[in-house]
Amino acid sequence: MNDSSPAPVLDVWCELQCPDCRSALDDIRALRARYGDRLELRLRHFPLEKHKHAFAAAQAAEEAAEQGQGWAYVEAVLGRVEELDRKGEPFLVEIAGELGLDAEEFDTALIDGRHILIVDADQAEGKAIGITGTPTYVIGGERLDGGKSQEGLRERIEEIADRLLAER
Repeated sequence: MNDSSPAPVLDVWCELQCPDCRSALDDIRALRARYGDRLELRLRHFPLEKHKHAFAAAQAAEEAAEQGQGWAYVEAVLGRVEELDRKGEPFLVEIAGELGLDAEEFDTALIDGRHILIVDADQAEGKAIGITGTPTYVIGGERLDGGKSQEGLRERIEEIADRLLAER
């Protein structure tokens, strides 16, 4: 086994105002616990138009990643999706503060739009590969749509991840 080959990548296409993405959190936590560094989980943004704070939340998640707390931030926001619905952008800054991140920098990032290009690029790529809703997972060239049902998805992801790891 050649350990210098890169870890398989699981792209998690997600939007932070999506209740289905919140229900996917348990699967994401379980995958991170099971594989650790052997599987690279990448958050990809697919904000849906019906959720008016999703685009700002995606930018905030990028700022959190830049400050070294990407997944912690995503989990915190998704865990309180109703508050995001209600409070909007101030809530995104509030969560940053709760996690000990530089909340002022979050505020500035949302105003100056420094992460918009990343979010736009993700969204364009998602559309290009046929993603229509969230959460959607892509691993080993296979697309798994979790928006309709999470049922059996984690097992399928683990099957593919195990196969990819065995092939390294």
